[in-house]
Order: sequence, then C-alpha cells, then structure tokens
Amino acid sequence: MAKGFLKKTPIAFGIAATLASVQVFAQSAQSDAQEGEMELVEVTGSHIKRAAMDGPSPVASLTAEDIANTGVTDLIGLFARLPISGQGTFSTQANSSDDTANGGSSVSLRGLGADSTLILVNGRRVSVSPFAKNIDTAFVDINNIPLAAIKRVDILKDGASATYGSDAIAGVINVILRDDFDGLEISGKIGGTSAGGGEESNISMVWGNTTDNSSHTFIVDYFNREELLYADRRYSRTANQAAARPNDPFATDFRSSSGIPGTIALASDPTNRLPDTFGNDVCAAEDIDTANNLCRYDYAPHMTMVPSTERLSYNYLGTYTLSDNLEAFVELSGQNAKTTVKGAGSPSFNELFMAGDNPNHPFAGNPTHPFFGQDLTMRRRTVDIGNRQKEVDSDYFRSVLGLEGELGSWSWEAAYSYIKSDAVERGVDGFPNSRRIQEAIDSGLWNPFEPSSNTAEALAYIETTTTRVGKSTTRSYDAQISGPVLAMPSGDMMLALGVEHRRDSISDNPDDQFVRGDIFGTEATQANGSRDNTALFAELAAPLGDNFEMQLAVRHEDYSDFGTTTDPKVSFLWSPLDSLSLRGSWGTAFRAPSLSQLGLGRTDESPNLVDTIRCDAVGNVNKACEPQEYTAVFEGNPDLGPEESESYNLGVIVNLSDSFTASLDYYHYEIENIIDSDTQFVFSNFGDDPNVVVRLPSSDPNDPGEVVTINDSFQNLGDLNTSGLDLDLRYNLDSNLGSFTLSYVMNYVLEYEDLRPDVDGGLRVNLTEGDYEQPEWRWTGAVDWSRGDLGARLAVNYIDSFAQDASVQQPGMSDIDSMTTVDTTVNYFGFEKITVTLGVTNLFDEEPPFDYSDFMGFTPTIHSGQGRFAYLSSTYQF
Repeated sequence: MAKGFLKKTPIAFGIAATLASVQVFAQSAQSDAQEGEMELVEVTGSHIKRAAMDGPSPVASLTAEDIANTGVTDLIGLFARLPISGQGTFSTQANSSDDTANGGSSVSLRGLGADSTLILVNGRRVSVSPFAKNIDTAFVDINNIPLAAIKRVDILKDGASATYGSDAIAGVINVILRDDFDGLEISGKIGGTSAGGGEESNISMVWGNTTDNSSHTFIVDYFNREELLYADRRYSRTANQAAARPNDPFATDFRSSSGIPGTIALASDPTNRLPDTFGNDVCAAEDIDTANNLCRYDYAPHMTMVPSTERLSYNYLGTYTLSDNLEAFVELSGQNAKTTVKGAGSPSFNELFMAGDNPNHPFAGNPTHPFFGQDLTMRRRTVDIGNRQKEVDSDYFRSVLGLEGELGSWSWEAAYSYIKSDAVERGVDGFPNSRRIQEAIDSGLWNPFEPSSNTAEALAYIETTTTRVGKSTTRSYDAQISGPVLAMPSGDMMLALGVEHRRDSISDNPDDQFVRGDIFGTEATQANGSRDNTALFAELAAPLGDNFEMQLAVRHEDYSDFGTTTDPKVSFLWSPLDSLSLRGSWGTAFRAPSLSQLGLGRTDESPNLVDTIRCDAVGNVNKACEPQEYTAVFEGNPDLGPEESESYNLGVIVNLSDSFTASLDYYHYEIENIIDSDTQFVFSNFGDDPNVVVRLPSSDPNDPGEVVTINDSFQNLGDLNTSGLDLDLRYNLDSNLGSFTLSYVMNYVLEYEDLRPDVDGGLRVNLTEGDYEQPEWRWTGAVDWSRGDLGARLAVNYIDSFAQDASVQQPGMSDIDSMTTVDTTVNYFGFEKITVTLGVTNLFDEEPPFDYSDFMGFTPTIHSGQGRFAYLSSTYQF
C-alpha cells in the first residue's frame, strides 16, 4: 500500500477492527427481509428496483435527521464536511467582484472537480448554472435545493457513467426530496457568529396530505444570510500579511500595486515610475513601497468573505393513482436568490494615459522634473467612485411530469423534464468605463492625480453600471422498463432497459461594454452553445447463487457536438458468510466538454501568477518573482474531446451484531485527457513569445517588460490517477445513561497524481497527494446520545495538513497545518409537538491554518473562515 499508510494510527485501528469483525457477526437484516415480501425501490446506482439493503455499489445515505444533527444551514455546508469531498468543492465563501459564479456552490467528490460529480434530484439530472465557475467549470448549483425539502441524500462513491451518463466520473450525489409528508410542519432558525458578521435566519413550512389515491407535499423555504467581510476576521482584515505577521519571514505583502491616488509612470517606459506624492492628494506614507516605487492599496477590508444572500424557494411533489396499474407524478421546484458581492474600488494597471500637455499634468508647473511634458500612464484605483458592488438575481425552475405503472411483473416509468436557470449579474457601484475615463482625462474633466478636486459631474461621467445575463436550460424525455427475464435457483434475473433524449443549452452574455473591452477591474465570461444527446442503456442483475449477485450495466451516448461513447460497468456483491459481504465494481466513465469550454468567447481572468521570465532576467522588480494578479485572456476550444476514465472499487461490509456495522472500500481512478488550462505553465514556458504574452516596452535591454495580457485556452492536457480508502464505522449502545451511537467516517488518499505534458514532450507531475489543496486524510467522528426528552450530538471534523502552494514554497516554510473543529447540538422534545435545538458549529472557534499564497491568509477552497457559529431552531408539527 501507499507510503505512510500504517503510520496513521486511527486508520490502522479502524482496519484492524473491520477485519477482526469478519468472523463474528450475524447479518440479520437480510434474513429478516426474506421472511416477508418487501417493497422494491430504485436505489441510487441502479435502475433495477430492489429491497433497500446493501448493493454492489458503495452508497452512503444521509437522512434529513442526519443532516439536521450536523447543524449546517445549507447543502454546501453538509458536503464541505464530508470526508469524500475534495479540492474543487466551493461555496459562496471567497466570492468577489472578480468571481464568475457569484452566489453558486457545488461539490467535488474525490477532488476530481465539480464538473466530474453528477448531481441528481430524485434520480434525474438538473441544468447547470448559467454562470460557470472559474470561467469554464460547469456545475449544478446546489443552493437551489433547501434543506427543508430533503428526505435524504445518497452518495454513490464510484464512477457511474454506465448508469447515468456524462459527468459521473467521480460519483453521483442524488438528492431525494420529501414526498410522503402528512400534516403541517413549521420550522425556524436563527444564528450568528461570535466574531461578527454572517448572521442567518431561516423559516420553512411543509404541508402534506395523503389519501388512498393521491399524495401532495408542498414546501416553502426562506433563507437569509448577512454578509461576512474579510475585515470581520483578525487573520484576513489586511492584505499586508507581512505587517500582520511581523515575526514571520515568509509572510507577503499582497497589497495591490494599483493605489489611490496611485503611481505615476512614463507611458514610454512604465517601469520608470514614482508613487504619487505630488500636489494636494498624495499616497499615504504607509502605502508607499519605496523598493518598487509604488503606491500600494489594501483591498482586503472592503471585500466580502461570504456575500449576503436571500433565497425564497418552493417545492411541490404529487402523485395521482389513475388505475390499479397506472400512476401519474409531478415534481415542481422553484427558487429566487439574491446575492450581493462587494469588492474594493476598480484597479487599472497602465491602461490609462495622460498627454504631456494635459492641463492636469502633475508636473506642468515643474519644468525641472524628469516627467515634465512627458506622456504618462498610471496604476490607479478608482476609489473615488466607490467600492465595487455586484448584485446577482437568479431564478431556478424545475418541472417533471411522468407516468409509472406495471405490466404484469414488469414496472415502467416515463417522464418529461424541463429545467431552467436564469441569472442577471449587475455591477451597480464602483465600475468605471475605461473609454469614458480616457475621454475625461483628455478633456480635463477628470483629474486622476487629484481625486478630491473632481466634481460629482465628472465622477458620474466615468462611472457605469454593468449587466451580465445568463440562461441555462435542460429538456429531456426518458423512459425505462425493468422486470424479471429468467427464473434462477436463487431468484429472478432482472433486466432494465431505458432511453433518454436530452437537449442542453447555455448562454452567458455580458453587455457591450465588456465585449468592447471598456470595463477593467472585473471578470465576465461570454459563452453560448447547445447540444443534443441521445442515450440507450441496459442493466442486468443476476443472482448467481444464494450469496452472490452480479450486476452488469452499459450505456451508449450520442452527442451532437463531439460524437459517441459507450461505457460498461460490472459489479458484484458476495456474502460468503451470513456475517460478511464483499463488493466490487469496475467500469468506464466520461465527461463531455462543457458548453462553456467549447463555446467560450474572449474572456478576461485575473489569476495569481509569477512572471518567471522577468524574474530570471531582472530579479524581483515589481515583485516579478512573487505571485500577483495578471490579465489572462481565454477563449473556448471547439476541438476538445471528452475526458475518459476507468475505475474500480473493492470493499468489505461487516456487522459484529445489530449494533455494529463497518465498511471499508478501496477505490482507484485513472482519468485520461483531462480538460483544463495551466496558465502558469504557459506563462513560464512561453512568456517571451509575443503571440502568447503581450508585454510593455522597456528601456532596459535585459528587461522583457511588464505583462499586459497572457493568451490561454482549454486543452485535453493530461491524465490523473488517484486511489484511496473509505472507512465507515458505526456502533449503537443502549445503557442506563441513554442510547448512544458512535460513528467514524474517513477518507484517506493513497495516491493523487496529476500528469501534465512538458515542453520537451515528456510528462511532469503537476500535483500529488499532500500538495497544495490536496490533504491526504479527512475524517469525522461523532457521538449521538438520547434519553427521554433530550438528545445531543458531538462531532469532531479533521482535515489533514498539506503543502504550501508551489509558487510561494521556500526552504524552511511550514506546511499548511491540519484543522480540527468540533460541532455540537442539543435537542429537547419535552414540549408537545415541538422540538427545540441549540447548536454550535466550530465550538472552540478554531481559526483556519495560515496559507502564504493569498491575501486572506487561509485556503478558502479547503477551510472555512466563518468561525464559531451558534444557532437556535425549533420545529412545530400540527
């Protein structure tokens, strides 16, 4: 096994406990099930209905009660705590004026990406967000699903393209909605953080009615979260981490080189520059960087760590019995969400100019100054028109209309689905129009070097509002039939056949100002595309003995934009003893290129990069050797092919008794032709090619010049291999002190190897287990207790340490530490029909470990900056 595996004592202990239990338990659930006829249901990972028991595929289920006990207030809070979640899971944390998916959240199983994790609702697909994350990552926004509507969440932990099609490389999350409620339930929740910011309130109502021939469940949910600013936390209130950590030799000053009133430079040679200390408005002394002749700016206090959010949603699920063998069903869901994101004033980096004879020239009255009469450029932040603010207003609608019935011993189902996501993102404050700014400079209306002298008329002229409109739709027809095809000694061989046709479309269009390049200081995407997909699938479940089941599945997909693919899967469940079950699976999977990756128009991004070409040439001039923001210009690649993968899973399930259950699974994934971009690699290896990297001229022949733009795109650029272990232990104990349930869920990454091509045609390892954002080990241990009218839960969440970002790593620099948090809840059931819960997440207010690679001082993709959060909730059932 992988290096260091047995050194992890709790892991070794868990495996020993699992293996020791193989010989000593009796699996009573299966024998009990055989005593009477059980209702057959379709479980996640299969289209064949079966009794609700362990199957060949590794599936973890979380009930509504399990979710409530964690204390989370939305789905992303739940998924971020799951040990199986990895790098690529994202929430609204770290949304900024530069983000391209503000207000959205999604999960990345195994760290393979949100676009490689298939999200289903009641076993069917939903449309992706119209606004891709990080320009190209298509994702299902799980914020559209309120907790009040959830009956349970199933997590299929192996590849499932043979069953569900594209995007199921890492696994499947199937959210099952409440559909069988009878009565009225009203719930409310309020909470806040101990350090300030991020207050939350939530109220929901569930109404249901069930009769002999119909059922109705209607859910309304309102959720509100106030903003949490970086200024609200000690460790992130300044971008000058060097000043915040004066005794740390590796801490960096991340303040922007675009300040207020800014830095003055020669247009002919922007490296010849001075901080603006001339006239009435001058750069503050504490913001002057004498080493690089810059006026810097601390943007961190003005940015939202978590934006304010308001959501109102509804869900309706109904069934209607039309005859003894025919039933109609309806699913309707909708949500309106409003998100407000704040950022510091817009920065400019040498995009603006002032002629030497301009009346506002700062050296017009100083003929002895070297800049007298010279054309100037500037690094300048437009704080005078306000800090940036974006408002995102999104609407989500999902409808499913279907029929299901029986034909003899066969069951069938057919449905039509229509899902639509609309979003409008408006820049309502702090956004300048660069064309009008330049006109205002040229005419003398606006003086960039004396902000206090500018009139309200001048500020109104240079400021603009921006608009970005997105829409994503999915229309699909599906039909399937399943039933017995052959009587065998150990039971019926079952067959499922199905067909699905789906049409997906997406549009993401900023206004003409973005298209013309008139907006600086923010990012916006432009993507348009559509595709048709037709799939045929089949599945066979064969009981080859009293204790051995084999399951075969295959799916053929035909895409209108890149061709066809066929993916098989083989899995088995073997119970050699009543006390032991072994399971395994092998299959292939794929991920189609997203419509954003194929159809992205010219889009500007602002990644943190290191200019290694300039660093090698002239040293750390303007921090060329340190990570800072550069403008990267992306466009879609219509020639992309799909990612293809092969995976297998081997596991053991044991029960010491009815009280103790354990499962241990080994997984392995090999993914080829991963779709990604590697701008730092392009920058470092082609930074001297003017067709790839555009630079400003320099008077120093050894200086390649400051960067204007870097051109990049998406490619099928490498392979990824990963393997690891999932461990799940549960023990129930009844005693005079009450009933206890102890649980331990763990994921340990044995291997993670991201292979990318090198310039010489070979391969380089871009990431491995334990590298930045790749913790090897995550676990959650919990104790649940109940006695009489009281219940309580204590959970410990652990995330392993991992290396600092390679771009900042230096000899002697420590890793990013592990993080352990404690959550607790106390429930009281003593009031008639009322449950009251008091809870705290991150009970001891653990701060996220320090990360040297960005201004906020922690890794927002892995760790939470929320801090201690206390809440009170109550549920009343009529």
